[in-house]
Amino acid sequence: MLVKKFQSIFGTKNSRELDRLQKIVVTVNGLEEGIQQLTDEDLKARATAIRGRLAEGSSADKELPETFALVREASRRTIGERHYDVQLLGGVALYQGRIAEMRTGEGKTLMATLAVSLSALTGKGVHIVTVNDYLARRDADWMRPIYELLGITVGVIQSDQPFAEKQAAYKADVTYGTNHEFGFDYLRDNMAFRMEDRVQRGLAFAIVDEVDSILIDEARTPLIISGAANDDIDLYQQINRIAPSLVQQEKAEDALPAILGGEVEEDTGDFFVDEQNRTVELTERGHQTVEQKLKELKILESEESLYSSSNLLLLHHVSAALKAHFLYKRDVDYMVQNGEIVIIDEHTGRAMTGRRWSDGIHQAVEAKERVKIKQETQTVASTTYQNYFRLYERLAGMTGTAETEAFEFKQIYNLEVLVIPTHMPMIRDDRNDVIYLSLDEKYDAIVEDIHECRNQ
Repeated sequence: MLVKKFQSIFGTKNSRELDRLQKIVVTVNGLEEGIQQLTDEDLKARATAIRGRLAEGSSADKELPETFALVREASRRTIGERHYDVQLLGGVALYQGRIAEMRTGEGKTLMATLAVSLSALTGKGVHIVTVNDYLARRDADWMRPIYELLGITVGVIQSDQPFAEKQAAYKADVTYGTNHEFGFDYLRDNMAFRMEDRVQRGLAFAIVDEVDSILIDEARTPLIISGAANDDIDLYQQINRIAPSLVQQEKAEDALPAILGGEVEEDTGDFFVDEQNRTVELTERGHQTVEQKLKELKILESEESLYSSSNLLLLHHVSAALKAHFLYKRDVDYMVQNGEIVIIDEHTGRAMTGRRWSDGIHQAVEAKERVKIKQETQTVASTTYQNYFRLYERLAGMTGTAETEAFEFKQIYNLEVLVIPTHMPMIRDDRNDVIYLSLDEKYDAIVEDIHECRNQ
C-alpha cells in the first residue's frame, strides 16, 4: 500500500527514467528544422565532422542530439520513415547500454539505427545480432540507405560465407549477423595462428534483437568447434544392436534406493530416463543385461566388468546409444535428410545443417537411423552465448517482452530494462500464454477456438 502511494506521488522508476530521457528528445527535436534545410552532402559532412570530433576525444553523450537528428532526417529522405519520439527514447536507452522493451510493430529495427550510428562513428564497429540469416540480410538491406547517406559502411555475415567477404563485413562500421555466427567466428578467431586469419576486430558494442530469446532462453547453449578423434565407428553399430532390446523403467524413482532406511525396490526395467536433466541411467538389472549381451557379442571378456577402468570407453558408447534411442527423437530433435542426421534447433525449429552433437551422440543417432557413421569428434573450442556476449565492452538489447526477465538481465549481464511507451494508445489485447498438460488438450483447445471464431 505504501509503495503504491509513493509511486502515485513520485512515479515508478521506469517513468522517472523516461522523464529524464525526454529532455534529450526535446533537444533532438529542436535541431530538426535546421537539419531539414541541409543537402545530402551537408548531412554526410556533418556526420563526418562528428566522427572527427569523437576521434579527437569528444564525448559521445555530447554528440548524441546532433547525431540522432541527422539519422532521423537521413531516414526520412531515404526510406520515407521518420523516427517517432518514443523511438528516440528507445535509441537513447540502447546507446546507454540498456534493454528497450517495445511492443510488436513499434519499429525496433528503425529505432536501433540511432544508437548504431552514434556508436559506429566512434570507429570501433557495432554488431547487430539477429536470430537468423534472413533477418540479418533483410534488416541490413532495409536500413543500409540511412547509414550510407551519413557515410557509415554496412556489412552482413552469413552462414557458409567466403572468408574474404566475411572479413570485409567485419571491417564495416556496422555488421549485421546471427548470434551463432558471431559466436563461432569468435571461436575460430581464437584458433587462428596468424592475425590476418582472424575476421573480427574486437567486441566493442552489440545490440541484440529478441534479446530475451538469445540472452536468457539460449544463454547456456554451447557453441562447440570439434576436431577429428580416433575411434572405432564399428563399435557404434554393435552397441546399437543392444539398446532397442532393453526395457525402460516406468518411474525413475523406482530405480533409486528408498531414502531414510526404506527398502530398495526391485528393478522393473533396465534403465530409467531423466527428461529434465537429459540423462539415461542403467539400473542394476540393466547393468547385468548389458554386460551379458556385450559378452555374447565378444566385445567384453567373460571375466571383465563394464565398470572397470579399462572399459570406460565402452561404457561411454553404451550411454550414447541409450540417449540416441530414448532421449533424441526423430523429427523433434533431428531429421534424416539426404542420408545425414540434421539437428533441429529446439528454440526456432530450424534445421542446423553442419552442426553435430558431441560426446558420440551424433554417431549413436547415425547408427540408430542406419545412415553412414562419420568419425567421432573431440571439442577443440567452446563457449556459450552467455559467456560470449559478456565479453563486449557495451551491450544493449531490444524485444517486445523483457520486463518479466528484468531480474535475470540485471543479475547476469548488468543490463537494465526500460519499457518504452507506444506511439499511439494500445488497442491490441495482448493476452497471457495458455499452457496445457498434454498435447491432446492443446489441440482440443485450438479446434474449439477455431469453432468459436467461425461462429462469431
